[in-house]
Amino acid sequence: MVNTPVSKLIAGLAVPTVVSMLVTSIYNMADTFFVSHINTEASAAVGIVFPVMSIIQACGFTLGMGAGSLVSVRLGQKRNKEASTIASSAFFSAFAVGALITLFGNLFARQFLGFVGASPAVLPYAMDYARFIFWGAPFMCASFVLNNVLRSEGKAFFSMIALTSGGIINIILDPIFIYLLGLGIKGAAIATLVSQTISFSILLSWFLRGKAVCHMSIRLFNGSPSVLGKTIWTGIPSLARQGLASVATILLNTTAVEYGDSAVAAMSITTKIVMFVASIMIGIGQGFSPVSGYNYGAKRYDRVKKAYLFMLGCGFSVMAFFSIIIFTFAPQILRGFIEDEAAVAVGVVALRWQIAFLPFHPLIVGTNMLMQSTRHIRAATFLSMNRQGVYFIPAILILPRLFGLGGVETAQSTADILSALTAVPYLIHMFRKLDRLSKEKSGTD
Repeated sequence: MVNTPVSKLIAGLAVPTVVSMLVTSIYNMADTFFVSHINTEASAAVGIVFPVMSIIQACGFTLGMGAGSLVSVRLGQKRNKEASTIASSAFFSAFAVGALITLFGNLFARQFLGFVGASPAVLPYAMDYARFIFWGAPFMCASFVLNNVLRSEGKAFFSMIALTSGGIINIILDPIFIYLLGLGIKGAAIATLVSQTISFSILLSWFLRGKAVCHMSIRLFNGSPSVLGKTIWTGIPSLARQGLASVATILLNTTAVEYGDSAVAAMSITTKIVMFVASIMIGIGQGFSPVSGYNYGAKRYDRVKKAYLFMLGCGFSVMAFFSIIIFTFAPQILRGFIEDEAAVAVGVVALRWQIAFLPFHPLIVGTNMLMQSTRHIRAATFLSMNRQGVYFIPAILILPRLFGLGGVETAQSTADILSALTAVPYLIHMFRKLDRLSKEKSGTD
């Protein structure tokens, strides 16, 4: 971590992590693709249930990213026992939180889905889909912790195997359950539940078989503020980012539903496509994060800066490449998901607006992860809130009032531009700090 060239390190960690992130996105993409061929209402239902997934991810990412950041620093400091305590505490906490989501989600599913924008025609489909997603919450939450801890140890390949296996199984089971067994949208949800449980089992097996540096044991659980409290605090930026993503999706759905179920379906599919490509950048960023955290803990500040610049350049090149392709073939891509031409018309405009500004994501995501991995938590939290909160929420509330459906279609791209501009001064300040710390270290050597 401190001697290998940062480009090789990040590439080695990012490639399996990118694959893992793509596979995670495929869970929703696969369901969206197969369900969209049932009818427009079923396609809209997947979008309506997406806030549920975002809430589960918010809880899992909070404990997972918090534990991962702390574990990478502790391992850099050779404090392996503390790293195991942090990892175990986050794992069992995540599973417990997921169990609470299962309980309350099933009790209040109808009220929640109605609140987030399900129309009377869409609600039955959303209920059938959400029920099984709620049952998978404990495994989803805990998997985020296991995944992030493995990555913080530099074992991203292990997590890739687990998540890829689950994704492939999900793709195979979707058409079998939906069409062959005639389960419809229930089949998509069951396929997702089965595949996520398998991914969880494979991830956990690496720890139980001693393949990881950190140990997972209930005896290592520590719920004190110095351990679990610090883990949650470190993961707050992820909670803000994912929590606001849930709020943003709710507002998007409730605004789009005013223009009909076709608009809801179109925005849902557009969001999934953009998220699928954006997950590549998140994977690159997560490959950068342990390198940044480990070297910051080891006081190799020059390598933190080099790692960031490599991640930024790599991310921009990849995002620009996919942006050009998707912008060009947007109509064909949308028609692959849905046959409703009204939905396609809305989706093409929204997709082109969002994908055009995707090259800004490396600056947004990278700066956020730089701050989080080096424990600049307040700055990281604020930056993580911008894209889906500070800027998107006002945009989705104001722009449709001014421009109608066009405001719905352009709200996210507006938030992306403002988020990128906001990240610049934080990055400049952080680079100056790294230069200062590097000079101070040189003076004491």
